[in-house]
Amino acid sequence: MRSKSSTIRTHRAVTTLAALLAGALALSACSSGGSKSGTKEKSGGGQTPAGSTVTLPKLNGAHLEVAAVWTGAEQDNFKKVLAEFEKRTGASVTFVPAQDPIVNFLGSKIAGGQPPDVAMLPQPGAIKQAVRNKWAKPLGPQALKELRQNYSQGWQDIGKVDGKQYGVYYKAANKSLIWYNAKVFANAGAKEPKTWKDLLTAAQAVYDSGVTPFSVAGADGWPLTDWFENVYLSQAGPEKYDQLAQHKIKWTDPSVRQALTTLAQIWGRKDYLAGGQDGALQTEFPASVTQTFTGGDQPKAAMVYEGDFVQVNIAETKAKVGTDAKVFPFPAVGSTAPVVSGGDAAVILKDSQAAQALATFLASPDAATIQAKLGGYLSPNKNVPVSAYPNAVQQKIAKALIASGDDFRFDMSDQAPQAFGGTPGKGEWKDLQDFLKNPADVAGAQAKLEKDAAAAYGSGS
Repeated sequence: MRSKSSTIRTHRAVTTLAALLAGALALSACSSGGSKSGTKEKSGGGQTPAGSTVTLPKLNGAHLEVAAVWTGAEQDNFKKVLAEFEKRTGASVTFVPAQDPIVNFLGSKIAGGQPPDVAMLPQPGAIKQAVRNKWAKPLGPQALKELRQNYSQGWQDIGKVDGKQYGVYYKAANKSLIWYNAKVFANAGAKEPKTWKDLLTAAQAVYDSGVTPFSVAGADGWPLTDWFENVYLSQAGPEKYDQLAQHKIKWTDPSVRQALTTLAQIWGRKDYLAGGQDGALQTEFPASVTQTFTGGDQPKAAMVYEGDFVQVNIAETKAKVGTDAKVFPFPAVGSTAPVVSGGDAAVILKDSQAAQALATFLASPDAATIQAKLGGYLSPNKNVPVSAYPNAVQQKIAKALIASGDDFRFDMSDQAPQAFGGTPGKGEWKDLQDFLKNPADVAGAQAKLEKDAAAAYGSGS
Protein backbone atom coordinates (compact mmCIF):
# COMPACT_ATOMS: atom_id res chain seq x y z
CA MET A 1 0.00 0.00 0.00
CA ARG A 2 1.06 3.57 -0.57
CA SER A 3 2.13 5.68 2.39
CA LYS A 4 0.06 8.73 3.30
CA SER A 5 2.92 11.04 2.37
CA SER A 6 2.43 10.24 -1.30
CA THR A 7 -0.86 12.10 -1.65
CA ILE A 8 -2.35 15.28 -0.28
CA ARG A 9 -5.19 14.77 2.14
CA THR A 10 -7.44 17.81 1.93
CA HIS A 11 -10.59 18.28 -0.11
CA ARG A 12 -9.56 21.88 -0.56
CA ALA A 13 -6.40 20.79 -2.33
CA VAL A 14 -8.34 18.98 -5.03
CA THR A 15 -10.72 21.91 -5.37
CA THR A 16 -7.82 24.30 -5.88
CA LEU A 17 -6.21 22.30 -8.67
CA ALA A 18 -9.56 21.64 -10.35
CA ALA A 19 -10.11 25.39 -10.55
CA LEU A 20 -6.60 25.90 -11.91
CA LEU A 21 -7.09 23.27 -14.60
CA ALA A 22 -10.42 24.71 -15.63
CA GLY A 23 -8.70 28.05 -16.14
CA ALA A 24 -5.76 26.36 -17.80
CA LEU A 25 -7.89 25.17 -20.68
CA ALA A 26 -9.07 28.67 -21.56
CA LEU A 27 -6.02 28.88 -23.85
CA SER A 28 -4.87 32.31 -22.74
CA ALA A 29 -1.29 33.15 -23.62
CA CYS A 30 1.54 32.59 -21.22
CA SER A 31 5.28 33.03 -21.44
CA SER A 32 8.46 32.21 -19.63
CA GLY A 33 12.15 32.62 -20.27
CA GLY A 34 13.76 29.99 -22.46
CA SER A 35 17.20 28.42 -22.22
CA LYS A 36 20.26 29.71 -24.03
CA SER A 37 21.90 27.96 -26.92
CA GLY A 38 25.52 26.99 -27.39
CA THR A 39 27.81 24.87 -25.23
CA LYS A 40 30.60 25.44 -22.78
CA GLU A 41 33.02 23.18 -20.99
CA LYS A 42 33.00 23.11 -17.18
CA SER A 43 36.10 21.84 -15.42
CA GLY A 44 35.71 18.29 -14.23
CA GLY A 45 32.54 17.79 -16.26
CA GLY A 46 31.37 16.86 -19.73
CA GLN A 47 29.80 19.07 -22.39
CA THR A 48 27.35 21.45 -20.71
CA PRO A 49 25.24 23.85 -22.80
CA ALA A 50 25.38 27.49 -21.83
CA GLY A 51 22.46 28.22 -19.54
CA SER A 52 22.36 24.59 -18.36
CA THR A 53 21.49 23.93 -14.75
CA VAL A 54 23.33 20.63 -14.38
CA THR A 55 26.97 19.56 -14.65
CA LEU A 56 27.61 15.98 -15.76
CA PRO A 57 30.81 13.93 -15.58
CA LYS A 58 32.83 12.67 -18.54
CA LEU A 59 31.77 9.08 -19.15
CA ASN A 60 33.67 8.14 -22.30
CA GLY A 61 33.39 4.39 -22.84
CA ALA A 62 30.49 3.90 -20.44
CA HIS A 63 27.41 2.12 -21.74
CA LEU A 64 23.92 2.24 -20.26
CA GLU A 65 20.65 0.46 -20.93
CA VAL A 66 17.36 2.19 -20.11
CA ALA A 67 14.14 0.16 -20.09
CA ALA A 68 10.63 1.61 -20.50
CA VAL A 69 7.28 0.53 -21.90
CA TRP A 70 7.06 3.60 -24.12
CA THR A 71 6.40 3.12 -27.84
CA GLY A 72 5.92 5.25 -30.94
CA ALA A 73 6.48 9.00 -30.71
CA GLU A 74 6.88 8.85 -26.94
CA GLN A 75 9.82 6.46 -27.29
CA ASP A 76 11.31 8.44 -30.18
CA ASN A 77 11.17 11.68 -28.21
CA PHE A 78 12.75 10.13 -25.13
CA LYS A 79 15.57 8.79 -27.29
CA LYS A 80 16.35 12.41 -28.23
CA VAL A 81 16.77 13.17 -24.53
CA LEU A 82 19.12 10.21 -24.20
CA ALA A 83 21.04 11.42 -27.25
CA GLU A 84 21.67 14.74 -25.49
CA PHE A 85 22.98 12.85 -22.44
CA GLU A 86 25.33 10.95 -24.76
CA LYS A 87 26.52 14.21 -26.33
CA ARG A 88 27.26 15.81 -22.98
CA THR A 89 28.96 12.85 -21.30
CA GLY A 90 30.45 10.66 -24.02
CA ALA A 91 28.50 7.64 -22.74
CA SER A 92 26.39 5.49 -25.04
CA VAL A 93 22.80 4.65 -24.12
CA THR A 94 20.56 1.90 -25.49
CA PHE A 95 16.79 2.09 -25.10
CA VAL A 96 15.34 -1.32 -24.16
CA PRO A 97 11.63 -1.73 -25.05
CA ALA A 98 9.81 -3.33 -22.12
CA GLN A 99 6.43 -4.98 -21.83
CA ASP A 100 3.70 -4.50 -19.25
CA PRO A 101 3.86 -5.32 -16.44
CA ILE A 102 7.39 -3.93 -16.42
CA VAL A 103 8.19 -5.51 -13.04
CA ASN A 104 7.74 -8.95 -14.59
CA PHE A 105 9.89 -7.91 -17.55
CA LEU A 106 12.62 -6.67 -15.21
CA GLY A 107 12.39 -9.84 -13.14
CA SER A 108 13.14 -11.90 -16.23
CA LYS A 109 16.09 -9.68 -17.19
CA ILE A 110 17.51 -9.80 -13.67
CA ALA A 111 17.08 -13.58 -13.45
CA GLY A 112 19.04 -13.83 -16.69
CA GLY A 113 21.81 -11.65 -15.31
CA GLN A 114 21.10 -8.79 -17.72
CA PRO A 115 19.23 -6.05 -15.86
CA PRO A 116 19.06 -2.62 -17.48
CA ASP A 117 20.94 0.12 -15.68
CA VAL A 118 17.85 2.30 -15.32
CA ALA A 119 14.15 1.53 -15.64
CA MET A 120 11.24 3.93 -16.05
CA LEU A 121 8.59 2.62 -13.66
CA PRO A 122 5.01 3.81 -14.16
CA GLN A 123 3.68 2.89 -10.72
CA PRO A 124 4.71 3.74 -7.14
CA GLY A 125 3.72 0.15 -6.39
CA ALA A 126 6.32 -1.04 -8.90
CA ILE A 127 9.00 1.09 -7.19
CA LYS A 128 8.12 -0.50 -3.84
CA GLN A 129 8.28 -3.96 -5.39
CA ALA A 130 11.68 -3.21 -6.94
CA VAL A 131 12.97 -2.06 -3.55
CA ARG A 132 11.49 -5.06 -1.75
CA ASN A 133 13.16 -7.37 -4.29
CA LYS A 134 16.45 -5.51 -3.68
CA TRP A 135 16.67 -4.50 -7.33
CA ALA A 136 16.47 -0.72 -6.89
CA LYS A 137 19.40 1.42 -5.74
CA PRO A 138 19.02 4.72 -3.82
CA LEU A 139 19.73 7.98 -5.59
CA GLY A 140 23.15 9.53 -5.01
CA PRO A 141 23.86 13.05 -3.73
CA GLN A 142 23.92 14.79 -7.13
CA ALA A 143 20.60 13.32 -8.21
CA LEU A 144 19.10 14.19 -4.82
CA LYS A 145 20.34 17.76 -5.17
CA GLU A 146 18.64 18.15 -8.55
CA LEU A 147 15.46 16.55 -7.26
CA ARG A 148 15.22 18.86 -4.25
CA GLN A 149 15.87 21.93 -6.38
CA ASN A 150 13.35 21.11 -9.06
CA TYR A 151 10.46 19.13 -7.54
CA SER A 152 7.73 19.83 -5.03
CA GLN A 153 7.76 17.70 -1.90
CA GLY A 154 4.78 15.66 -3.08
CA TRP A 155 6.53 14.58 -6.28
CA GLN A 156 9.63 13.69 -4.26
CA ASP A 157 7.63 11.66 -1.75
CA ILE A 158 5.98 9.36 -4.27
CA GLY A 159 9.47 8.25 -5.34
CA LYS A 160 10.42 7.31 -1.77
CA VAL A 161 10.25 3.95 -0.04
CA ASP A 162 10.68 3.83 3.74
CA GLY A 163 11.94 7.40 3.68
CA LYS A 164 14.70 6.76 1.13
CA GLN A 165 14.63 8.26 -2.37
CA TYR A 166 14.64 5.76 -5.22
CA GLY A 167 12.60 7.40 -7.98
CA VAL A 168 12.90 10.51 -10.13
CA TYR A 169 9.48 11.33 -11.59
CA TYR A 170 10.63 12.36 -15.04
CA LYS A 171 7.18 12.31 -16.62
CA ALA A 172 3.83 13.40 -15.25
CA ALA A 173 0.30 13.15 -16.57
CA ASN A 174 -2.91 15.04 -15.98
CA LYS A 175 -5.44 12.24 -16.28
CA SER A 176 -8.55 14.37 -15.83
CA LEU A 177 -9.22 15.55 -19.39
CA ILE A 178 -11.74 14.79 -22.11
CA TRP A 179 -10.73 15.65 -25.69
CA TYR A 180 -13.34 16.38 -28.35
CA ASN A 181 -13.76 16.93 -32.06
CA ALA A 182 -14.57 20.64 -32.30
CA LYS A 183 -16.42 20.34 -35.63
CA VAL A 184 -18.73 17.67 -34.26
CA PHE A 185 -19.53 19.73 -31.17
CA ALA A 186 -20.21 22.79 -33.30
CA ASN A 187 -22.51 20.89 -35.66
CA ALA A 188 -24.37 19.38 -32.71
CA GLY A 189 -24.64 22.66 -30.82
CA ALA A 190 -22.98 20.90 -27.87
CA LYS A 191 -21.24 22.88 -25.15
CA GLU A 192 -18.23 21.97 -23.02
CA PRO A 193 -19.72 20.33 -19.91
CA LYS A 194 -18.85 21.25 -16.35
CA THR A 195 -20.87 18.51 -14.62
CA TRP A 196 -21.61 14.85 -15.31
CA LYS A 197 -25.20 15.78 -16.12
CA ASP A 198 -23.89 18.31 -18.64
CA LEU A 199 -21.67 15.60 -20.14
CA LEU A 200 -24.68 13.36 -20.69
CA THR A 201 -26.55 16.28 -22.26
CA ALA A 202 -23.65 16.97 -24.63
CA ALA A 203 -23.43 13.28 -25.48
CA GLN A 204 -27.10 13.18 -26.39
CA ALA A 205 -26.76 16.26 -28.59
CA VAL A 206 -23.84 14.67 -30.40
CA TYR A 207 -25.76 11.41 -30.78
CA ASP A 208 -28.78 13.25 -32.17
CA SER A 209 -26.50 14.92 -34.75
CA GLY A 210 -25.51 11.50 -36.09
CA VAL A 211 -22.15 10.93 -34.44
CA THR A 212 -21.35 8.36 -31.75
CA PRO A 213 -20.42 10.27 -28.57
CA PHE A 214 -17.51 8.31 -27.05
CA SER A 215 -14.42 6.41 -28.09
CA VAL A 216 -13.34 4.09 -25.27
CA ALA A 217 -10.02 2.21 -25.20
CA GLY A 218 -11.37 -1.00 -23.71
CA ALA A 219 -8.68 -3.28 -25.15
CA ASP A 220 -6.22 -1.63 -22.76
CA GLY A 221 -7.36 -2.01 -19.17
CA TRP A 222 -5.60 1.04 -17.80
CA PRO A 223 -7.81 3.71 -19.44
CA LEU A 224 -10.81 2.02 -17.82
CA THR A 225 -9.20 2.35 -14.38
CA ASP A 226 -8.67 6.05 -15.11
CA TRP A 227 -12.34 6.50 -16.01
CA PHE A 228 -13.31 4.89 -12.71
CA GLU A 229 -10.84 6.94 -10.65
CA ASN A 230 -12.12 10.26 -11.95
CA VAL A 231 -15.73 9.37 -11.26
CA TYR A 232 -14.87 7.92 -7.85
CA LEU A 233 -12.67 10.83 -6.70
CA SER A 234 -15.29 13.42 -7.63
CA GLN A 235 -18.25 11.46 -6.31
CA ALA A 236 -16.86 9.79 -3.17
CA GLY A 237 -14.30 12.46 -2.27
CA PRO A 238 -10.55 12.42 -1.61
CA GLU A 239 -10.71 10.73 1.80
CA LYS A 240 -12.59 7.72 0.42
CA TYR A 241 -10.27 7.73 -2.60
CA ASP A 242 -7.25 7.41 -0.32
CA GLN A 243 -8.91 4.65 1.69
CA LEU A 244 -9.78 2.62 -1.41
CA ALA A 245 -6.29 3.20 -2.85
CA GLN A 246 -4.81 1.61 0.30
CA HIS A 247 -7.56 -1.05 0.48
CA LYS A 248 -8.68 0.29 3.85
CA ILE A 249 -12.22 -0.01 2.55
CA LYS A 250 -13.42 -2.84 0.34
CA TRP A 251 -14.42 -2.69 -3.28
CA THR A 252 -17.84 -3.90 -2.15
CA ASP A 253 -18.31 -0.53 -0.41
CA PRO A 254 -21.46 1.41 -1.42
CA SER A 255 -19.25 4.24 -2.75
CA VAL A 256 -17.82 1.85 -5.37
CA ARG A 257 -21.31 0.71 -6.31
CA GLN A 258 -22.33 4.33 -6.82
CA ALA A 259 -19.32 5.06 -9.05
CA LEU A 260 -19.82 1.96 -11.20
CA THR A 261 -23.52 2.76 -11.53
CA THR A 262 -22.58 6.25 -12.71
CA LEU A 263 -20.08 4.88 -15.22
CA ALA A 264 -22.75 2.56 -16.57
CA GLN A 265 -24.73 5.62 -17.67
CA ILE A 266 -22.18 5.85 -20.48
CA TRP A 267 -20.63 2.39 -20.68
CA GLY A 268 -24.09 0.81 -20.64
CA ARG A 269 -25.24 2.74 -23.71
CA LYS A 270 -24.19 0.62 -26.67
CA ASP A 271 -25.09 3.42 -29.07
CA TYR A 272 -22.90 5.86 -27.11
CA LEU A 273 -19.71 3.84 -27.66
CA ALA A 274 -17.85 3.57 -30.97
CA GLY A 275 -18.44 -0.06 -31.99
CA GLY A 276 -20.58 -0.68 -28.92
CA GLN A 277 -19.16 -2.53 -25.93
CA ASP A 278 -17.64 -5.22 -28.17
CA GLY A 279 -15.98 -2.62 -30.37
CA ALA A 280 -14.65 -0.71 -27.37
CA LEU A 281 -13.10 -3.90 -25.99
CA GLN A 282 -11.21 -4.30 -29.26
CA THR A 283 -10.04 -0.68 -29.38
CA GLU A 284 -6.51 0.02 -28.18
CA PHE A 285 -5.62 3.40 -26.74
CA PRO A 286 -3.90 4.95 -29.82
CA ALA A 287 -6.84 4.02 -32.04
CA SER A 288 -9.31 5.43 -29.52
CA VAL A 289 -7.71 8.82 -30.09
CA THR A 290 -7.08 8.74 -33.83
CA GLN A 291 -10.61 7.58 -34.65
CA THR A 292 -11.95 10.64 -32.81
CA PHE A 293 -9.96 13.07 -34.95
CA THR A 294 -10.05 11.51 -38.41
CA GLY A 295 -13.00 11.71 -40.77
CA GLY A 296 -13.58 15.46 -40.47
CA ASP A 297 -16.96 16.17 -38.89
CA GLN A 298 -18.01 12.51 -39.27
CA PRO A 299 -15.47 10.61 -37.15
CA LYS A 300 -16.20 7.31 -35.43
CA ALA A 301 -16.64 9.19 -32.15
CA ALA A 302 -16.83 12.77 -30.89
CA MET A 303 -15.01 12.47 -27.56
CA VAL A 304 -12.16 10.47 -26.06
CA TYR A 305 -11.13 10.46 -22.42
CA GLU A 306 -7.48 10.39 -21.35
CA GLY A 307 -4.58 12.54 -20.19
CA ASP A 308 -2.52 15.30 -21.72
CA PHE A 309 -0.42 12.67 -23.56
CA VAL A 310 -3.34 12.21 -25.97
CA GLN A 311 -1.67 14.97 -27.98
CA VAL A 312 1.00 12.52 -29.17
CA ASN A 313 -1.71 10.51 -30.91
CA ILE A 314 -3.62 13.54 -32.15
CA ALA A 315 -0.39 14.55 -33.89
CA GLU A 316 -0.71 11.40 -36.01
CA THR A 317 -3.88 12.85 -37.56
CA LYS A 318 -4.33 16.10 -39.45
CA ALA A 319 -6.20 17.63 -36.52
CA LYS A 320 -4.65 20.62 -34.76
CA VAL A 321 -4.75 20.89 -30.98
CA GLY A 322 -6.65 23.99 -29.89
CA THR A 323 -8.69 24.28 -33.07
CA ASP A 324 -9.79 20.89 -34.45
CA ALA A 325 -9.06 19.02 -31.22
CA LYS A 326 -10.15 20.73 -28.04
CA VAL A 327 -10.26 19.66 -24.42
CA PHE A 328 -12.16 20.22 -21.19
CA PRO A 329 -11.55 19.09 -17.60
CA PHE A 330 -13.25 15.87 -16.56
CA PRO A 331 -16.66 17.10 -15.37
CA ALA A 332 -17.66 17.20 -11.73
CA VAL A 333 -19.65 14.11 -10.78
CA GLY A 334 -19.96 15.25 -7.17
CA SER A 335 -19.40 18.73 -5.78
CA THR A 336 -15.86 19.07 -7.16
CA ALA A 337 -14.23 18.20 -10.47
CA PRO A 338 -11.60 15.45 -10.11
CA VAL A 339 -7.86 15.89 -10.61
CA VAL A 340 -5.92 12.64 -11.01
CA SER A 341 -2.20 12.60 -11.82
CA GLY A 342 0.13 9.85 -12.95
CA GLY A 343 3.73 9.58 -13.98
CA ASP A 344 6.85 7.56 -14.74
CA ALA A 345 9.89 7.47 -12.48
CA ALA A 346 13.52 6.71 -13.34
CA VAL A 347 14.87 4.05 -10.96
CA ILE A 348 18.48 2.85 -10.88
CA LEU A 349 18.95 -0.93 -11.00
CA LYS A 350 22.74 -1.05 -11.53
CA ASP A 351 24.51 1.48 -9.35
CA SER A 352 27.34 3.17 -11.24
CA GLN A 353 28.64 6.66 -11.92
CA ALA A 354 26.97 6.59 -15.32
CA ALA A 355 23.57 5.45 -13.98
CA GLN A 356 23.65 8.09 -11.24
CA ALA A 357 24.60 10.71 -13.83
CA LEU A 358 21.63 9.77 -15.99
CA ALA A 359 19.28 9.98 -13.01
CA THR A 360 20.78 13.40 -12.23
CA PHE A 361 20.22 14.53 -15.82
CA LEU A 362 16.62 13.29 -15.82
CA ALA A 363 15.97 15.21 -12.58
CA SER A 364 17.23 18.43 -14.18
CA PRO A 365 15.21 20.97 -16.17
CA ASP A 366 17.58 20.38 -19.10
CA ALA A 367 16.31 16.89 -19.90
CA ALA A 368 12.63 17.66 -19.42
CA THR A 369 12.85 20.84 -21.50
CA ILE A 370 14.09 18.84 -24.50
CA GLN A 371 11.08 16.53 -24.42
CA ALA A 372 8.63 19.31 -23.53
CA LYS A 373 9.48 21.06 -26.80
CA LEU A 374 8.61 17.88 -28.73
CA GLY A 375 5.03 17.78 -27.43
CA GLY A 376 2.82 15.14 -25.84
CA TYR A 377 4.74 15.32 -22.59
CA LEU A 378 4.28 16.91 -19.18
CA SER A 379 6.95 17.32 -16.53
CA PRO A 380 6.50 17.75 -12.76
CA ASN A 381 9.83 19.61 -12.78
CA LYS A 382 8.92 23.13 -11.65
CA ASN A 383 11.95 24.72 -13.34
CA VAL A 384 11.06 23.70 -16.88
CA PRO A 385 10.11 26.91 -18.75
CA VAL A 386 6.40 26.91 -19.53
CA SER A 387 7.31 28.42 -22.90
CA ALA A 388 9.07 25.15 -23.80
CA TYR A 389 5.71 23.46 -24.39
CA PRO A 390 4.71 23.72 -28.06
CA ASN A 391 1.12 24.95 -27.85
CA ALA A 392 -1.17 27.01 -25.66
CA VAL A 393 -3.13 23.99 -24.39
CA GLN A 394 -0.02 22.19 -23.21
CA GLN A 395 1.47 25.38 -21.74
CA LYS A 396 -1.60 26.04 -19.63
CA ILE A 397 -1.83 22.42 -18.44
CA ALA A 398 1.84 22.55 -17.46
CA LYS A 399 1.41 25.88 -15.69
CA ALA A 400 -1.53 24.54 -13.71
CA LEU A 401 0.38 21.40 -12.71
CA ILE A 402 3.33 23.39 -11.35
CA ALA A 403 1.08 25.96 -9.67
CA SER A 404 -0.71 23.14 -7.84
CA GLY A 405 2.43 22.19 -5.90
CA ASP A 406 1.45 19.16 -3.85
CA ASP A 407 -2.29 19.48 -4.46
CA PHE A 408 -3.01 16.32 -6.45
CA ARG A 409 -4.18 12.74 -6.13
CA PHE A 410 -1.98 10.10 -7.75
CA ASP A 411 -3.49 7.45 -10.01
CA MET A 412 -5.16 4.88 -7.75
CA SER A 413 -4.35 1.78 -9.78
CA ASP A 414 -0.70 2.86 -9.93
CA GLN A 415 -0.63 2.98 -6.14
CA ALA A 416 -1.94 -0.58 -5.93
CA PRO A 417 0.15 -3.75 -5.98
CA GLN A 418 1.13 -4.54 -9.56
CA ALA A 419 -0.90 -7.76 -9.59
CA PHE A 420 -4.09 -5.77 -9.02
CA GLY A 421 -3.53 -2.37 -10.60
CA GLY A 422 -0.93 -2.87 -13.31
CA THR A 423 -1.17 -6.24 -15.06
CA PRO A 424 -2.88 -6.78 -18.43
CA GLY A 425 -5.58 -9.44 -18.29
CA LYS A 426 -5.64 -9.54 -14.50
CA GLY A 427 -6.95 -7.70 -11.47
CA GLU A 428 -8.61 -4.33 -11.88
CA TRP A 429 -7.77 -4.06 -15.58
CA LYS A 430 -9.58 -7.33 -16.39
CA ASP A 431 -12.42 -6.73 -13.93
CA LEU A 432 -13.27 -3.37 -15.47
CA GLN A 433 -13.05 -4.84 -18.97
CA ASP A 434 -15.60 -7.43 -17.82
CA PHE A 435 -17.73 -4.63 -16.41
CA LEU A 436 -17.54 -2.72 -19.71
CA LYS A 437 -18.80 -5.87 -21.41
CA ASN A 438 -21.70 -6.16 -18.96
CA PRO A 439 -22.31 -2.81 -17.21
CA ALA A 440 -25.56 -4.05 -15.70
CA ASP A 441 -23.72 -6.39 -13.32
CA VAL A 442 -22.48 -3.86 -10.77
CA ALA A 443 -22.55 -6.28 -7.83
CA GLY A 444 -20.65 -8.92 -9.81
CA ALA A 445 -17.98 -6.40 -10.78
CA GLN A 446 -17.60 -5.32 -7.15
CA ALA A 447 -17.21 -8.91 -6.00
CA LYS A 448 -14.51 -9.61 -8.60
CA LEU A 449 -12.65 -6.39 -7.76
CA GLU A 450 -12.68 -7.13 -4.05
CA LYS A 451 -11.54 -10.72 -4.50
CA ASP A 452 -8.59 -9.68 -6.68
CA ALA A 453 -7.71 -6.68 -4.50
CA ALA A 454 -7.71 -8.76 -1.32
CA ALA A 455 -5.39 -11.32 -2.88
CA ALA A 456 -2.96 -8.71 -4.23
CA TYR A 457 -2.84 -6.46 -1.18
CA GLY A 458 -2.56 -9.49 1.08
CA SER A 459 0.50 -10.76 -0.77
CA GLY A 460 1.88 -7.30 -1.56
CA SER A 461 2.61 -8.40 -5.13
